[in-house]
Amino acid sequence: MKKNTWIAVGLAALLAGCGGDDKAAKAPVKPALTVTTTVPAQVMMATKLAANGSLAAWQEAIIGAEASGLRLTEVLVNVGDRVRQGQVLATFASETSRADLHQAQANVAEAEANAADAASNAERARTLEKTGAMSQSQINQYVTAAKTAQARVEAARATFQAQQARLAQTRVLAPDDGVISARTATLGAVVGPGTELFRLIRKGRLEWRAEVTAAELGRLTPGTTAIITTSSGARLEGRIRTIAPSLDPQSRTALVYVDVKPLPGPAAGSARAGMYARGEFDLGATPTLTVPQASVVVREGFHYVFRVNPDNRVTQVKVQIGRIEADRLEVVGGVTPGMRIVATGAGFLNDGDLVRVADAAARPASAASK
Repeated sequence: MKKNTWIAVGLAALLAGCGGDDKAAKAPVKPALTVTTTVPAQVMMATKLAANGSLAAWQEAIIGAEASGLRLTEVLVNVGDRVRQGQVLATFASETSRADLHQAQANVAEAEANAADAASNAERARTLEKTGAMSQSQINQYVTAAKTAQARVEAARATFQAQQARLAQTRVLAPDDGVISARTATLGAVVGPGTELFRLIRKGRLEWRAEVTAAELGRLTPGTTAIITTSSGARLEGRIRTIAPSLDPQSRTALVYVDVKPLPGPAAGSARAGMYARGEFDLGATPTLTVPQASVVVREGFHYVFRVNPDNRVTQVKVQIGRIEADRLEVVGGVTPGMRIVATGAGFLNDGDLVRVADAAARPASAASK
């Protein structure tokens, strides 16, 4: 009986051992993933400086009334109208000014006639000076009368010119080419001198006023180019005209004044003064270390690449990403020149995985960027 017991135990152990070997034989072995590799490449990459701001009129002229106490009889333009220099924008009642001008003209004619008569009398008096027929005091009176009459002519002419100017002031003219941006002129209104009637964006030109921090200000100089996009989708190209000499004490930012002109596009021509606009200044190109975008994976908010070790196992390496250009990413930490990293297939890997490299040697990333 005891012998049979030991035989049963031995058979059970043998069966158990055979079962364990089957499980070990059936345990899955993770296959090596086929990948391609590359090395980081030093390439020239554009440096941009982003800024926010708004569009504004390059220069906005305020057009006011010069005439005093006259009634507006015509208002000839509206907001948005393009006007030329010297174009009539509005007119005032001119009847009184014309009457005053005619009176001044008549006064000039009268003064000139009196002056001619006084000059003739003075000339006759001078001819009698040697004959003694007229005293010196009488002669002096005639000469003085002639000079006084001539002075009255000059005064009358000045009055005539002033009345001409007042008549001209009954027509409000555009001081420059541009676009009417505001209109307060109302038909029939009686306005005083200096009352604002219109506002004009000179030449129709706009500028972008970018707000830049003190730390960024030193990177910008007049002449630096920029690409600006407005809230309406219009794209503009610009160039820095000038930089404000002081910062706003509240926001601690300085205004950068950028001359702009529209770029072709579906929203071309939609840019307006007062619009919010975001732009990027082009600070030139600098050499930097880059990798293909496909070689970078994002996990839990961090960026990683996979370094391929000599034993064909990969190590997950955390990197810091900078600028992006086409299919290249700037890496500012984590990789070094010559490091062999996975180029394609990185999204399927984990730290320590075995890989099979399809390319015989790492392809230089710079070749891909050409």
